[in-house]
Amino acid sequence: MEILNNYILNIQENKYILLGITLLLSFFSYIVIRYVVLKAISRLFEKTSTKLDDILIETGFLNRISYIVPLFILYNLFNSFIGNYLIINRLLLSLIAIVIILSFNSLLNVFSDIYNRSKYSNNINLKSYFQILRLIINLLSIIIVISIISGQSPLYLLSGLGALTAVLMLIFKDTILSFVSSIQINSNDLFKIGDWVEAPQFGADGDVIDIALHTIKIQNWDKTISIIPTHKLIDSSFKNWRGMSDSGGRRIKRSINIDMNSIKFCNDELINNFKSITIISEYIDKKLSNLREHNASINKESIINGRALTNIGTYRAYIKAYLKNNKDIHKDMTFLVRQLSPTSKGLPLQIYVFSNNTNWIDYEEIQSDIFDHLISALDQFDLKIYQQPSGNDLSNISKI
Repeated sequence: MEILNNYILNIQENKYILLGITLLLSFFSYIVIRYVVLKAISRLFEKTSTKLDDILIETGFLNRISYIVPLFILYNLFNSFIGNYLIINRLLLSLIAIVIILSFNSLLNVFSDIYNRSKYSNNINLKSYFQILRLIINLLSIIIVISIISGQSPLYLLSGLGALTAVLMLIFKDTILSFVSSIQINSNDLFKIGDWVEAPQFGADGDVIDIALHTIKIQNWDKTISIIPTHKLIDSSFKNWRGMSDSGGRRIKRSINIDMNSIKFCNDELINNFKSITIISEYIDKKLSNLREHNASINKESIINGRALTNIGTYRAYIKAYLKNNKDIHKDMTFLVRQLSPTSKGLPLQIYVFSNNTNWIDYEEIQSDIFDHLISALDQFDLKIYQQPSGNDLSNISKI
């Protein structure tokens, strides 16, 4: 028994042995927590249906807190066995503070991931708020770590920051501007992830895929990604197409340029042809009745003395009837078929309507089908579409 007591006393007097024992105990506690306790927790989480526990593993939160217990053991046993060494104690406390800070950052990532996976993230994006909160915590953490190492109070260090306010404002100018812009984005609902945003001054035209504190990422239609500083995008003009998507209708605004040399009054042959077109036969009968009534007391020696059907007017009526019978056209939105001012490229006949499908591919298909038909139907009204002379046209002229 005396030998054992002497052995223990010898160990207590040998600080290197005590230091080794302290390090081994600390390392052993880390192994137990990391590879036994956390493994068991991970297996338990895998069996649950909730996603919260999976996020705790994915963000590394559990891995980081596994360092806290070994560091606490090392700090306490070192003071008990080795003695109070000021520098080493401060370094150990600083390590504990850093691990707690890193764990808290991971916890913020957990909350951020939980929110991003919720239904509310589509309405309000909080990523920039989490980033600014993380920045504030890290800045305060740096002050705390410095105060631990230096032995000064954190309030003492904070009081010295007053003189550096101007420098800090300069350093964090972009961060402050971006934070204010993030508040504007959320409070005014300017745009959110998934919105189609067009900002030509930045060469951006596509879907918003990320809204961060300092940058906005827009995936263009050619699959390239434009990265725009948050505050610069807010300071400039941009177009958000969300209103179009939410309305349920997408505008079709296109003109057919009619060769003005082909515009004329309708003769009997043309009128008979028009009567055979089902969707305007009722219009033709009603129009002819009105014209006969109007022209009853007018000198009929010249057609221009009275009113008469024209092929361009009848074609315009046909376009209206065709579009009203088209199931892909939104009937509750602006519906307009009109003539624009004549130009050197003919008489523009503009169609201004809305499709009831906002999907880009479907919209283009609907628009193409409409104009395929309308351009092909021009011959039935004895009208010609205007197009500038091509090389083939000029070669035919030279043969004459």
